[in-house]
Amino acid sequence: MSKRIRTQVSRRGFLAGTAAAAAAATVPAIGQAAATPAAAAAVRPNILLIVTDDQPKQTDWALQKTIGWLAGEGVKFNHGHVTTPLCAPSRSSVFSGRYAHNHGVRNNAASASLDQNTTVQRYLKQAGYRTGLFGKYLNAWNIADAPPHFEDFALLQPSYVDGKWNVNGTVQTINGYTTNIIKNRTLSFLDKAATDTRPWFAYVTPYASHGPRTPEAKYAGVPVPEWNGRPSVTEADRSDKPPYIKEATGTLEDGKRIRAEQLRVLLSVDDAVQAFKDKLAATGQLDNTLVIYIGDNGFGWADHGWTAKSVPYSPAHEVPFYLSWPAGGLGAGTVDDRIVANIDIAPTILDAAGITPNTPQDGTSLLSAYSRDHLLVEWWRKGQGTDHRTWSSYVSKDKQYVEYYTLYTDANGTVAGTGEVKFREYYDLAADPHQLVNKLYQATPAQERNLGIPALAAQLAADRVG
Repeated sequence: MSKRIRTQVSRRGFLAGTAAAAAAATVPAIGQAAATPAAAAAVRPNILLIVTDDQPKQTDWALQKTIGWLAGEGVKFNHGHVTTPLCAPSRSSVFSGRYAHNHGVRNNAASASLDQNTTVQRYLKQAGYRTGLFGKYLNAWNIADAPPHFEDFALLQPSYVDGKWNVNGTVQTINGYTTNIIKNRTLSFLDKAATDTRPWFAYVTPYASHGPRTPEAKYAGVPVPEWNGRPSVTEADRSDKPPYIKEATGTLEDGKRIRAEQLRVLLSVDDAVQAFKDKLAATGQLDNTLVIYIGDNGFGWADHGWTAKSVPYSPAHEVPFYLSWPAGGLGAGTVDDRIVANIDIAPTILDAAGITPNTPQDGTSLLSAYSRDHLLVEWWRKGQGTDHRTWSSYVSKDKQYVEYYTLYTDANGTVAGTGEVKFREYYDLAADPHQLVNKLYQATPAQERNLGIPALAAQLAADRVG
């Protein structure tokens, strides 16, 4: 599904600077940083992985401190995606480095399908890392059950205020704003490095910016920058879209409201990230901590009338994606233009820690010079219905091809149905970034051939079973 346009570089080779010449021309963020001597990161890095909930890409206003640190002093990935725009499948891909069709968590009810032996937390704990989880874990997870391979955890039953938690095996209610509780629990975990010399892995997952998007009291009603939509929000004619999108009812006012609510709850996340940076600096851990920040999926602000995730359009699967690791040479404030995704997080972490996985992974370490030419994005309908909303998509920088199928899943993520292709979309993303014109709508066979559809369909079929 992707092509290697240069040789993959191992962590040790990367840190020694051998990737610099190979990557400099097209991957400046990685290549320019690779000259850092290997000795600078001889000690295994600490790892701080921050995963927000339903955070779309265009939320920079609320994240000025986060961006100042992780983009200004690290790497900003311009083309960050998730491979399934839904919480539990995406988070399972973060943990395992695998597509949902391989890890089996195809919907939010199917979290038990994830093989915990394949997760990054298993590898790190087995390798001697101190592991902690603070916030949301996986949808449908029983809060009374400990999250596997985390020795220190405060597991949140998703909410914003006075939440129900499982703190290291004790289920309890903790009063207060949950983003702040997650922040404080994480800070305590970072402090423990003073007495526990093991490297650590902290998985930090605030509920923001998921609905109901309840802001912290100090940010309630805070004015946000004016926004008057984008072409996909005010799209007048959706006759070329699938039936469920033609029937969508989201309005510009809905989009404005959702956007404002998301920005306000993300302000508290921004405060938390700044607190993490301050703590790492104060405790001497900043230089050799690998920090990754990503949203578990995007969200529609009434694009094409849709006010959720789960669709193949860019606002649902494009996400903010940042990385910083000064001791690994990634602390200079650079931009990486590769197509990257949540499936690349586990391989990156294991590469940085010097761990070779013995279970399959579909992603590739971001510390390597690997670059893909396109990405598979996929989504399954849970339960039967008439609108055939199971789909998969070929996504590159300049085009997107989508197929909808007569397939559905049960609560375990098991797939059933004929698999017949019922609707297709093709967008020229270079000329039509807001996906307004489906070029396959009423297209002739000759027009389809000119668009390269036969080859795209064949590649998508291969990707779906890869």
